Amino acid sequence: MLEVLGVTAGATTVYQTMLDHPAFGVDEIAAHCELTTVQVHDHLDELARLTLVRASAERPGQLRAVSPEIGLADILTREEAELAARQAKLAASRAAVTRLVADRAEHRTTHGERLLGMDAIQARLERMGRSATTEALGSQPGDQRPEDLLASRATDAEARSRGIAIRTLYQDSTRNQPHAATYAHWLLSQGGEVRTAATIPPRMVIIDRSQALVPIDPVHHRKGALYVTEPGILAALVDLFDQAWSTAVPLGAAQPEDPRTGLTATERELLRLLGSGLTDDAAGQRLGISSRTVGRHMSSIMERLGASSRFEAGIKAAHRGWL
Repeated sequence: MLEVLGVTAGATTVYQTMLDHPAFGVDEIAAHCELTTVQVHDHLDELARLTLVRASAERPGQLRAVSPEIGLADILTREEAELAARQAKLAASRAAVTRLVADRAEHRTTHGERLLGMDAIQARLERMGRSATTEALGSQPGDQRPEDLLASRATDAEARSRGIAIRTLYQDSTRNQPHAATYAHWLLSQGGEVRTAATIPPRMVIIDRSQALVPIDPVHHRKGALYVTEPGILAALVDLFDQAWSTAVPLGAAQPEDPRTGLTATERELLRLLGSGLTDDAAGQRLGISSRTVGRHMSSIMERLGASSRFEAGIKAAHRGWL
């Protein structure tokens, strides 16, 4: 059970034994767990780093197990702080990249080209796919149009036949779009990788970390795109993608719930967005879900909080540390 918190199986066994038999010393723990004393000491070192064991006040030179309510809560708090820091960095990177791309879109240079209309965009994507030698990275927020996925299938199949690594990010809402989920599972069957998150970077395709395609207008991405080869912009785009990828969930895995709050990543992000003042429509657009789905999520959250209004839900969520 504790493996999900980063505790190894052996350390978990030692920790459970110390909880059940607080008077046991190292030799007794080793005998009970069928381990050597060296192994027990290694596991105790691991537990100490995680602050799950502390020096015993009654038995000098020995350790005692910290109660799960305190020790595991401390681990969750640290992990939540680390996740919040990564998400804050991702948000800052997303804003910086958006500003950078918008600024560069105003200038046509030797390192970029403006493409207007879907035909020009599709033609460039085809050429980019054919020129790939190592990898193709893609971030595809919002709803996925069946015709766009159909157009991408031949390119992706050809790239995979040449051994090109494909990593694609979708929003969690894609799991509920049958045609998009079908395409994602097909891509997985071809050896590609697919992950989802509540919010992901703006739409982008990056080939071999040396060329990228991003929309000129992130809201209306079909109007036109900027083809980029400028190293500085590419480095920022790749960094943004890598940050988002590291916090996203593989498509084959269920969306994890926060063990402390019971919220999924989508529900937690929805609370944050609504708490920042966004309307249902604006928050839903950011998460790739309809305003009706926003309402269903909020009804479920309010029921869990025992709140009769969204205002009360916001207060209770903040009081419980959910925001």
